[in-house]
Amino acid sequence: MNGNAELLNFVYQNSQMGVATLNQLIEIVEDGEFKNHLKSQYKEYQEIHRAAEAMLNEKGFDEKGIGTLEKIRTYLMISYETLTDKSPSHMAEMLVIGSTMGVINAVKKIKSYQGAEPHIIELMERLLRFEENNVQELKAYL
Repeated sequence: MNGNAELLNFVYQNSQMGVATLNQLIEIVEDGEFKNHLKSQYKEYQEIHRAAEAMLNEKGFDEKGIGTLEKIRTYLMISYETLTDKSPSHMAEMLVIGSTMGVINAVKKIKSYQGAEPHIIELMERLLRFEENNVQELKAYL
């Protein structure tokens, strides 16, 4: 697989995880303000995911989504973590950890794939800025 495909698939998988995680949390959260915040994040993850998918298809690359085991593991982890604590603070903490991991991985990918096509790097940078912004916004709920 070439660098363009690898970078796009990273964006695709990262945004897919964001969509799946937020979809699950939106169903659990009871606080209306926090739910609206999660819906806003969900929408942006969807847009980034669709953009990555469109670029992959346009270039003729295969989409390498998140594997079934990873989806199940994440679903179970969220279910377990929210079993006894459904507070916005706890959920925000979980999301801050996830977005921080996303920031770290995005920075590494950008450095590793500097030769990728500019519009692909721009999408990766959009995801990076979004993840960084998520961390800042979620601090209000901690």
